[in-house]
Amino acid sequence: MRESFMTKSPKQIHPDYDLIIVGASFAGLVAARTAAHRSLSVAVIDAKPEPGARVRSTGILVKEAIGECDVPAALTRKIPGVRMYAPNGDHMDLTAPGYFFLATDTAGLMRWLAREAARAGANLMFGARFTHATLLADRVHLHRLNLSARYLLGADGARSRVAEVFGLGRNREFLIGLETEYEETPTVDPDFLHCFIDSKRAPGYLGWVVPGAGMTQVGLAVSDAPFGAARKPDYQAFLKSIDNRFALWNCEVLRKRSGPIPCGGLVSPLSTHRVLLTGDAAGLVSPLTAGGIRLAFQYGRRAAATISDYLQDGGPDPGAVMAKEYPTFAMKTWMRRLWSVAPPNALLNATLFTPPMRALAQRIYFERKAVKTTGKSLTAPSSGETLSVAI
Repeated sequence: MRESFMTKSPKQIHPDYDLIIVGASFAGLVAARTAAHRSLSVAVIDAKPEPGARVRSTGILVKEAIGECDVPAALTRKIPGVRMYAPNGDHMDLTAPGYFFLATDTAGLMRWLAREAARAGANLMFGARFTHATLLADRVHLHRLNLSARYLLGADGARSRVAEVFGLGRNREFLIGLETEYEETPTVDPDFLHCFIDSKRAPGYLGWVVPGAGMTQVGLAVSDAPFGAARKPDYQAFLKSIDNRFALWNCEVLRKRSGPIPCGGLVSPLSTHRVLLTGDAAGLVSPLTAGGIRLAFQYGRRAAATISDYLQDGGPDPGAVMAKEYPTFAMKTWMRRLWSVAPPNALLNATLFTPPMRALAQRIYFERKAVKTTGKSLTAPSSGETLSVAI
């Protein structure tokens, strides 16, 4: 049953707010809740018909994300480890004592975040599309929606319209991801995120099979080649390559999705007078892992706090504050461009389990954790970001 508070029309709501947030995204909804708790009048506008519609994220959370947002256990499934596959099918299992990932019912999680924001006092306006706005001395005015606010936060995704309208930095480098949700299947080991390194089928990134929260998620993403040469995901070839292992041909397809994932690092500029970007719109996605949900939680909340300080207490300019606090991803951007070369599968088969690759995996999967290995395995600490893509 749909919740009526989710679809308020702009005409039903007083047009003046302290803060308007464009995008009911992970970052946008967390920011709305924080700002409303700080007694700002807040509106969230989004073109989608309701929260959880047209989800473009695999929804994998790392353990650290729970410290940023208390996600209900009923919407998650705990996954203790990672199983990484070489192109030839050999694999290694990675775990760390006390560490886990969370698969989520992503649509359900978005609905819960929306309820939490509304409960805190934010007005959520779905079916309201941001197209253009005018900066005034003390306000930002959204003509088409007849709304104005003292501050505007752009949390409207990888191809941000807010960034375009205000001449802010825009994402220029992307992964392109495809994913299918199948009914839950017993052929997938539930204790692992299954990650496939294969430069033929997923050049520049990887393929994945996730034992999700009430479903099985199967996808892959690719990067453009160096110097801008376009690549396209070959999803059918990937499915064929894993059929013998997971027998997905018998499983009912529940949903399909696709979309771009920013992988070029932080955009610049991030802000102008009374306007700031956050989440995917700001490029707050690890260029290496394509993970951004924990960062969306952390910096969506932090952006809202700095805007509150600015509006209520005469604090420093939020754009200046967040430009210092947002991560730059300098090393991960370099590693992303190196990985985009997509080394030949023969080389991956020969090197994936060598000590240098073990050291690399330690930088990617777990952060400062003692790591337990089994069989032909590798130790691996995490980046503290989502492992799978946020499509």
